[in-house]
Amino acid sequence: MKYIFVSGGVISGIGKGIATASIALLLKSAGFKVAPLKMDPYLNVDAGTMNPLEHGEVFVLDDGAETDQDLGHYERFLGESLNKSNIATQGDIYLSVIQRERNLEYEGKCVEVVAHVTEEIIRRIQDAGRSKNADIVLVEIGGTTGEYQNLLFLEANRLLKLKKHDDVLHIHVTYLPIPSFLGEMKSKPAQMSVRDLHSVGIQPDIILARAEKPLDETRIKKLAFFTGLETEDVISAPDVRNVYEVPVNFDEGGLTNRILEKLKLKRKHKDLKTWRVFLKKMQSAQKQVKIAIVGKYFSTGDFTLVDSYISVIEALKHAAFTLGFKPEIAWIDSGKLLKDINQLKTYQGIIVPGGFGSRDIEGKIEAIKYCRENKIPYFGLCYGMQLSVVEYARNVLGWKGANTTEVDSDTKYPVIHIMSDQQKKLLKKDYGGTMRLGAWECKLKAGSLVRKLYGTFGKLSAGKSRISERHRHRYEFNNDFLEKFLSNGLTISGTSPDGKLVEIIELKNHPFFVGTQFHPELKSRPLEPHPLFLGFVKAAAKIDPY
Repeated sequence: MKYIFVSGGVISGIGKGIATASIALLLKSAGFKVAPLKMDPYLNVDAGTMNPLEHGEVFVLDDGAETDQDLGHYERFLGESLNKSNIATQGDIYLSVIQRERNLEYEGKCVEVVAHVTEEIIRRIQDAGRSKNADIVLVEIGGTTGEYQNLLFLEANRLLKLKKHDDVLHIHVTYLPIPSFLGEMKSKPAQMSVRDLHSVGIQPDIILARAEKPLDETRIKKLAFFTGLETEDVISAPDVRNVYEVPVNFDEGGLTNRILEKLKLKRKHKDLKTWRVFLKKMQSAQKQVKIAIVGKYFSTGDFTLVDSYISVIEALKHAAFTLGFKPEIAWIDSGKLLKDINQLKTYQGIIVPGGFGSRDIEGKIEAIKYCRENKIPYFGLCYGMQLSVVEYARNVLGWKGANTTEVDSDTKYPVIHIMSDQQKKLLKKDYGGTMRLGAWECKLKAGSLVRKLYGTFGKLSAGKSRISERHRHRYEFNNDFLEKFLSNGLTISGTSPDGKLVEIIELKNHPFFVGTQFHPELKSRPLEPHPLFLGFVKAAAKIDPY
């Protein structure tokens, strides 16, 4: 196997995940099997217990691993499903080393950070490659060069380079700012971040030079000279309108050829045709479709974040671009919605995404009521589905105070309640990795809208009625109230195979009113948009969904 490490310098959020995903796509298009691996420096065992405002979206894999949002980038660009071997946190690595020490697997030796922890890191890297039978393992190192937290990952990189020599590359993503008071692109911060790499024994092989604008020849020559590289090893990576343009920009900048040349590999084929077709649709889209996402994980101080719902945003883009529309996505803070529900009037479709807790849910419920009464296409994801049930119970069935027990444990009408196995876990304070996680089968109701959408858009072969979707929840529809809902117009269009767990609800005589207990956004891909998002965007754009 060959190994490529990707690090970042100067600032966080520079785009290492997109760069790694893009390189994975380019190497796959050249005919190689690729295994991406995200190595995060935090001591959490996984991303599942972290606040979305602090760390962004938790991306759940088929096997139930709760991972960093960069795994979503990898899956979307590669068009492949990954597993828990494609993510490693420093906390998980330390936990493994300590468990081995407790099991006497180190045969009584003094267990040390170097070499035992670095050996575990290298083992994880090699396991990621074996799990995919990969030709090349791509290792994204979280954090920024120069930080104390990721030194062990860089040390593992150095040690692997000593053993494997020409089979190991290091690609450094760095940033060249253009201060407004100078009006000139400055290379010194990038030089300093490379010097930080030199200080831990690593010489980068390729630099991806991020900047607002393309690098000029002067900057490329200067950066190459001061970092000990050839000019061909400095790849300009300017800002783009959409991240899906990045792989093509890299390829046209010579990145693919440079990587293969340095790894002494010959290109087997070149195939970015389908990706370019998607890009053409994206770039030529003119008609707009206006979608509002009503949630609470948007603001941090004076800034608005989109990372909390990045998979929802990308799934909307996949569907809209494929249908020839340019999505205009707005963030509506559910905490402020109660003061002015009429701000939803300008939108063609509304999404209430997943979430937890009681804060600002009344604004979400009002948004759902507005969509139901005014025939606005509505898509509820996980918590958005549960709150749809709460809204229906209150305003259609007339059950005042109906709620989910997550918010009100004493409600007279607990239409959403905790799953029995989850209650036991919470009593033990067993929070990490204990929800209903990963891919589970769902049986679709014949004649339902969702059954038609899955069939129409190719996810379901003729005569089949089962799908598989990813979950992340502790609460469920309370079947004690099921008959009342069914007799008053609510359609249960998807259940677990045994019929015990409600997975999908929908309303008839409505352009699109669907709630899913699962997270369909996690399986949407640029080249294969999710059927339910296609149906939602079609309804919002007032196109015949069939």
